[in-house]
Amino acid sequence: MSSKASRRRAREFALQGIYQWLLSGNSLTGIEEHIAQSTGYDKADHALLTTLLRGVLGNAADLENEFAAYIHREVRELSPVERSILLLGTYELKHSLETPYRVIINEAIELAKSFGGTDGHRFVNGVLDKLAGQLRKAEIDAAQAERPE
Repeated sequence: MSSKASRRRAREFALQGIYQWLLSGNSLTGIEEHIAQSTGYDKADHALLTTLLRGVLGNAADLENEFAAYIHREVRELSPVERSILLLGTYELKHSLETPYRVIINEAIELAKSFGGTDGHRFVNGVLDKLAGQLRKAEIDAAQAERPE
């Protein structure tokens, strides 16, 4: 399995864990044990999954504060899927600097298309695109400078 596929699977499992945490309030340990029993777990990038899940759950309030300025309602009013995807995407934009911002946004859009509501991917794209402009400004400026006019 390609590393891209194992990374995508890790993000899917991280999303499921974040979603479960938001709805149930289960412990990180319980969520990790549950995920480890899931079909396809053996094909996920376990290091990435652990980093994402623990990073999001350990910093959820700070991550929500980062994207709250770019949504037009209270964070608690978001669907649990969209909230989970925004938490995950925000964590990656802030802490996974080795991953290009476009990859993070595209992965979040794919998660929203797979698991979210009809237009959820558009919402996720808009929020993360604006947030990337703040968190990854130097990277975005460099990418735009490289483009021919």
